[in-house]
Amino acid sequence: MNLSTTYLGLTLRNPLVIGASPCCDNLEICQRLQDAGASALVMHSLFAEQVEFEENARLRLIDGIAESNPEATDYFPHYDDYALTPELYLRQLTRLKATLQIPVIASLNAHRPGAWMDHAKRLAEAGADALELNLYALATDPDTDASDVESEQIFIVRQVVESVRIPVSVKISPWHTAPANFLREVELAGAKGAVLFNRFYQPDFNLEDLDVHAQLKLSDSSELLQRLRWLAIVSPHTRLSLAASGGVHTAQDLLKALLAGAHAVQVVSAVLRHGGIAISTLLAGLETWMRDREYATIDHLRGALNLAHCPNAEAHERANYLQVLQSWRV
Repeated sequence: MNLSTTYLGLTLRNPLVIGASPCCDNLEICQRLQDAGASALVMHSLFAEQVEFEENARLRLIDGIAESNPEATDYFPHYDDYALTPELYLRQLTRLKATLQIPVIASLNAHRPGAWMDHAKRLAEAGADALELNLYALATDPDTDASDVESEQIFIVRQVVESVRIPVSVKISPWHTAPANFLREVELAGAKGAVLFNRFYQPDFNLEDLDVHAQLKLSDSSELLQRLRWLAIVSPHTRLSLAASGGVHTAQDLLKALLAGAHAVQVVSAVLRHGGIAISTLLAGLETWMRDREYATIDHLRGALNLAHCPNAEAHERANYLQVLQSWRV
């Protein structure tokens, strides 16, 4: 049985990739995940703000003028709070490449163009096999037009792609008005892949101290449904390598993502909860399912449940929507 897959032009021994997470900070943990069967590793994001603070001496600016407005820094982490500074990130990337045999994918997180884009070249030169560009923008200004947000993001993709010789994948939000169209623009900008989707961590209100508190919750299998829908919609219409990210906890989840059209499946929460055994369990379940149904390769099952064979995908989605709403009885 052949579990290998191609993602971003990289040949992976199986579709299971460790998504962006703190795991990359510990070489021993990364080695154990590789031994458990992980086929690639995505480093956690290096934020555009970190790069620009270091390269443009913005720390002095924050300590000076910007401190006159507390809101300028109250919601932003102190520079020392980041797990890895830009220089340490590069060193850790070099260590990971020297330790692991599987591909290592660097990650940059940004919301607008800036000097940070030049850092992509340094990540490539440090040995990254690919780059995951995480576009996380929250348009809170009512004067900001949706088309302007997307145009700026496509500009970022194009600039980063042109600066490196390694494949670039774009991790997007699920909240685009027309994700299929946006991914086509991502492909035209030169990206080789897309990750569906970014997970947003919603802040909560604390009623005792009347403050806004950040919170981190790991995913569960219910989050996969949104990924399945859009993988099934876009996979027949793009040459991008597609990765599912968010909600994969069981072998059934893994199989559903592949059947929807994913080339790779990123796992984080299951690994944070259970360690390397989560990887070996997922792969064992995948192999059993394929053997029982006589699938010889991943390619034979990929996209089997996407909308390629549906003449009117929009009507299909509307019919499903109506059927679900009419199924509830009181």
